[in-house]
Amino acid sequence: MIETGAKAPDFTLPRDGGGEITLSAQQPKKVVLYFYPKDDTPGCTTEALDFTRLSDEFAAAGALVIGISKDSAASHDKFCRKHSLSVILASDETGTACEDYGVWGEKNMYGKTYMGITRATVLIDGAGTVARVWPKVKVDGHAAEVLDAVRAL
Repeated sequence: MIETGAKAPDFTLPRDGGGEITLSAQQPKKVVLYFYPKDDTPGCTTEALDFTRLSDEFAAAGALVIGISKDSAASHDKFCRKHSLSVILASDETGTACEDYGVWGEKNMYGKTYMGITRATVLIDGAGTVARVWPKVKVDGHAAEVLDAVRAL
């Protein structure tokens, strides 16, 4: 997992709604990257809805929220339409950003081991430095906790 104080690895990824999103182009905004396993699954939907519900408050605090998974941009479009999501969803189908941030790895469910994205959030300051990391996120209350950290930055 990436460490607090590290330079945030840059990326350019396809995004929902067409086009691309480049991390470094967002400076001097603060950026919240939340990595999640899969579009339209219960925990991922709750997390996306929570960040969407608070999106105006994140914007008022000078932060942009970007969700990242290995789902395609077309999958993200469908997910956004179905749940009226307003956060940016970036597609990391190759897994490069997930690996750069240390969220791709071995997972275990019901005794079965597989590779996947560990739900994690990274707060990046306006200079492109990792200000805070939340590894192994529990969804309930997480978006509000991240918003508090953005406001404190």
